Amino acid sequence: MAYKAIIAGASGLIGSSLLTILLNEPSYAEVTALVRRKTGITNAKLTEILVDFDRLDDFAGEINGHALFCCIGTTKNKTPNLTDYYKIEHDYPVKLGQLAFKNGVKQYHYVSSIGADKDSAAYYTKYKGQTEYDLQQLNFPSLYIYRPSILTGERKDYRPMEKFATGLMYIINPLLIGSLKKYRSIPAKTVAMAMYKQSINSEEGVFIHPSDQIKQIA
Repeated sequence: MAYKAIIAGASGLIGSSLLTILLNEPSYAEVTALVRRKTGITNAKLTEILVDFDRLDDFAGEINGHALFCCIGTTKNKTPNLTDYYKIEHDYPVKLGQLAFKNGVKQYHYVSSIGADKDSAAYYTKYKGQTEYDLQQLNFPSLYIYRPSILTGERKDYRPMEKFATGLMYIINPLLIGSLKKYRSIPAKTVAMAMYKQSINSEEGVFIHPSDQIKQIA
């Protein structure tokens, strides 16, 4: 059986890799990408819908299929206003989940972050944790939460601090053993492949995968 996927955040580091996988794998016959601007990709499977994420109710009918993949995210540099930041990191993923659940979507795959905790003192991990918590309240048949560590891969935008951190992690990674393995950097393509592989399972429940588990799945 070939499925239909909905993906939000298809232009990002993980999302772009995931979109490529979904378009190439025969398990998916249709892929709907909710985008702010066209990706420039032409594929018979792909339908791109230009979306105003502040008005997601207007696009509710498009959010249907087997699995919803949410790879939405931002940075403090891109979104310095914390109200707007919270809206992107929390409100959009939760609203997408609400609409998908109403439309009978069976699976939700959400890219969170290592250290996500709704009671965290750091706003980034706090917002991710709050989003995880609120998504769990929706009671999807299958909810997959991925908590990657520092991501590696070629970004479209230049992020000097992330580039520095990535280089540093290549040195530190071998030192992170045992319970610290989850803090090793991880290729975005690995996260994307794990998301795809989990989406063709028929398991039900809530599954939270830290970075080291994501590598094992992929």
